[in-house]
Amino acid sequence: MRAHLGDQLVVESPATGATRRDGEIVGLHHEDGTPPYDVRWSDTDAVTLVFPGPDAHVQHVEHGPERNTDEAGAESARAPLGRAPNPGDIGRRVAFERKRQGLTRAEAARLAGMAPAYLAYLEERPADPTVASLIRLAGALGTSVAVLRGGGIDLPPGQGRALVNPRLRELKPDECRARLDTHGVGRVAVSTPDGPAVIPVNYDVIDGAIVFRTTPASVPAAAVGTDVAFEIDHVDEAMSQGWSVLVVGPARVVTEPEAVQRLAVRARSKPWAGGKREMWVSIRPTRLTGRRISPADQ
Repeated sequence: MRAHLGDQLVVESPATGATRRDGEIVGLHHEDGTPPYDVRWSDTDAVTLVFPGPDAHVQHVEHGPERNTDEAGAESARAPLGRAPNPGDIGRRVAFERKRQGLTRAEAARLAGMAPAYLAYLEERPADPTVASLIRLAGALGTSVAVLRGGGIDLPPGQGRALVNPRLRELKPDECRARLDTHGVGRVAVSTPDGPAVIPVNYDVIDGAIVFRTTPASVPAAAVGTDVAFEIDHVDEAMSQGWSVLVVGPARVVTEPEAVQRLAVRARSKPWAGGKREMWVSIRPTRLTGRRISPADQ
């Protein structure tokens, strides 16, 4: 018996041949498509690990041409031609953690003890993997099942236990710049008529300056014409460690048409808040500091 992801597993009554139960195969544990399978049953929508017996057979579904999905080209996953991958929340988090660890799908699948095709399916389509699969994936990716499920999405970071022997050290300027250059979300601290405010913004580093887009009437726009503080950080909940980088410098609005066009072309981030945000603010660092918390032996 061999199957592909998306095939139907049908269990028949040995006496009448009528279908007793059927479900979609959503997980493969062997690259050659042999059992066991993770099956989502149509009658309960639950996913269970199934070792098919003699009363079961696979009903194949047309999958269309295969395409390569691994950056190393080590394996492929089946997806209908012309249909863009539609990863679910768990799949997005798995892919993010895998890439953060610098692992290919083949490497992560080997560490998790699962077929690369199953991991590709999980990352690219809405899926509900078994608890056992999530535990193996969390262990392979150095994180927790709660993180993969997004259980702490509405909670602030840093609620885990502190390290037994933490080490706090200053980051060198080149280490600070390397972390800044990754781009993403940072916080700009500004003074407003209502008092100090700290606002998150999506930023880039272009030509050595921190730049972000906003609107003229927004709180971040109050940074223009003043010296401001800008901060980024990262917290590794699973390892109870992290780092932060602080920038201080003057902020100005970019108005030159050529400079605005250059920023628009080179920017890697777009404002998550959406809307029409065409005012570019640039912060030129005059002071750059950072700190990192890690185990004492690192």
